[in-house]
Amino acid sequence: MLVEVNYLQKRGKAGWRYRRIVPDKLRPVIGKREFLEPLGRTEAEALRAYPKVHAAVERSIVDAMRKLRAPATASSAQPGIAKTELERYRWATRHVAEWNLTDPDEVDVMADHLEATGQADLYRALVVPDRKPEPTLEDAKRLYLTERVKDDRKKGLELERVFRLVAEAVELSRTLDSLKRQDAKEVRDHMLDGRSATSVDRYLNVVRAAINHALKEFDLSCKNPFMGLEVGDKDKAEPDRDKRRPYTDAEVKMVRQRVDGHASETLGHIWRILEGTGCRLAEVAGLRVKDVFLDHAVPHIEVEWHDDRRVKTMASRRRVPLLGDALVAAKQAVKAAKGETALFPAYCREGGPASCSAILSKHVRAVVKDPKIGPAHSLRHRMADKLDLAGVQDSVRDRLLGHTKGEAREGYGGGVDAWLQIATDALRAAGG
Repeated sequence: MLVEVNYLQKRGKAGWRYRRIVPDKLRPVIGKREFLEPLGRTEAEALRAYPKVHAAVERSIVDAMRKLRAPATASSAQPGIAKTELERYRWATRHVAEWNLTDPDEVDVMADHLEATGQADLYRALVVPDRKPEPTLEDAKRLYLTERVKDDRKKGLELERVFRLVAEAVELSRTLDSLKRQDAKEVRDHMLDGRSATSVDRYLNVVRAAINHALKEFDLSCKNPFMGLEVGDKDKAEPDRDKRRPYTDAEVKMVRQRVDGHASETLGHIWRILEGTGCRLAEVAGLRVKDVFLDHAVPHIEVEWHDDRRVKTMASRRRVPLLGDALVAAKQAVKAAKGETALFPAYCREGGPASCSAILSKHVRAVVKDPKIGPAHSLRHRMADKLDLAGVQDSVRDRLLGHTKGEAREGYGGGVDAWLQIATDALRAAGG
């Protein structure tokens, strides 16, 4: 025989047989010490019979392995929040170690079974156990919650709130060693939109603490890009806007032309709604179809808390009228959603606003080079200036933009219809 075939034996005049030892751990399940099957008197007969017999034996071993490992394998479907790649790796390596597979045949059979049944985490832990994923921002947040925050509900809520803001600027799937100073600045600038410097510095302290703890516990040598990051004058009631300026009318027109000609229809709808409402990008990207009220006497959107988009404060939860082109864009977006829950499914998810911001930034930078222009923030500054120039009261402007100034403004009186009329008059006065 020129080709060696596993488990094939010649037994003198008795002919050929298939002989395979059953791994010790599987003997109680299979009920015997070895597989012995006659294959024929000649080599040719044996080779013809071999594939069928070998396949049957493989199935028996896989079935036995499945029965033996059923409790651990079944637990791979973890309820609740989806695990990070690092958490899945740890779970898988722990279970593989519990299996204590020492026989090469057992390892091969189990690897084949895991690959065939799509259990990728367990397969990788068995075949390439040293390929450990790098810790991410999400891992840092969860580690800090587990080891430092623990059962402190107030601190836990603050941690979640802060990292939701981080996720709107930088995806939490980013590995800690990939974070740069520019990423930290993007997070800071996003937080400064509508928040005081004092609040932002407090939020960044939470981020700094979580990352520092992760760097230590994960034995990472990379630096924390949030350390020493200046926020601005903490004595100011409002964020320092010197780092961002509003768009000019000409710049808005150029960006609109760029988006219409080169971006997706979805991004075009988002831009037009941002331009006409002054909302935050995350507020528009996270809209559900049910948040758009086209049949109301005053068509509007409702910025509201839901599982895929949290809002900052009670002041951020508000109704914003849709006028002119923003109303047209909202109608087109609802029609395009085609029965989806989310108005913009591509971006109504964790990390969605960050992805949307990154794509929008590329289009903005193609026509507006000034670094003081923030792709979405500068639209809000533009709307704020237009409202000021139109003589709109501070309390109305703040509520319309979802801002607070020192003290909460969410207590502004009046019902929904009254507010929508006031807000509509303000937007019209501003040229909306």
